[in-house]
Amino acid sequence: MAEAPPFPSPTKRWHNTAQPSTSPTRPELSAKGKSVLITGGGSTGIGGETARYFAQAGASRIAILGRRMQPLLDNKTFIENKFPGVEVIAISADVTKKSDVDVAFAQFAGNGKINVVVSSAAAIGPKETIGEVDGEEYLGNIQDNVAGALWVAQAFIRHAAPDAVAIAINSFGAHLSLNDLFSSYCVAKWAVYRLWDTVALTHPNLSIFHTQPGVVLTELNLSVGGAASFKDVKVDDVSLPASFNVWLASPEARFLKGKFLWCNWDVDELKAQAKEIEEGTKLNIGLVGWPFGVTA
Repeated sequence: MAEAPPFPSPTKRWHNTAQPSTSPTRPELSAKGKSVLITGGGSTGIGGETARYFAQAGASRIAILGRRMQPLLDNKTFIENKFPGVEVIAISADVTKKSDVDVAFAQFAGNGKINVVVSSAAAIGPKETIGEVDGEEYLGNIQDNVAGALWVAQAFIRHAAPDAVAIAINSFGAHLSLNDLFSSYCVAKWAVYRLWDTVALTHPNLSIFHTQPGVVLTELNLSVGGAASFKDVKVDDVSLPASFNVWLASPEARFLKGKFLWCNWDVDELKAQAKEIEEGTKLNIGLVGWPFGVTA
């Protein structure tokens, strides 16, 4: 059920669970015949649920990447049992290592191309304040997050189908400073946004999306105590970003390519604003109050 937005929002309706219009059973969102690669695709978390939603949407091949093999195998077994005919390839890979990413993409693509990449792997890093955090740990976390995005982006460009989609799962921390917690993560996410935005700028045939997936109590979030930071905000179900990702990969969402999106926003209201959004700077990250833009 939609609610009133707890944050400033371009839509009047706000969702905490999967929206009807992002259902993978809608024919308009069919992923039939598509090859989908998802980092952070184990049995828990946003990537894992996204893999299950793409399977329900009819994707023919899905690669799930992660550091730990067992959660990947658990998800592979679940998907193949529930959605017979979907080929799932589990690949142990550390996205901060270029060699791991290159091998994984090449193994999955083979002689073909990849239609959709969902970049879901991330490291939250230290949560101490700027004045107290260990500098090497702080900078190392930024390095890991940016490295993971860079290697995935490079491999995506090499193996992407001509009209491929990349969904870079980001965070509201890239554009909104709330407190001094997880500053390293927020700085990294801002850098990751700019990296993927450069891919969009230089490869206009590809559709790049940036998302704030919601406040989802993933294993990673809970392990670092991030959930405690959101005690006044309603928790979102993992189905919210998973189904939103399937919608973004469909032709219906092309008007949002290059935009920064919160998965809580009502997609029907966004579609009603398609012309304004596509032709202007709405939902871009830029210099507020100044119509600055890149010209050829």
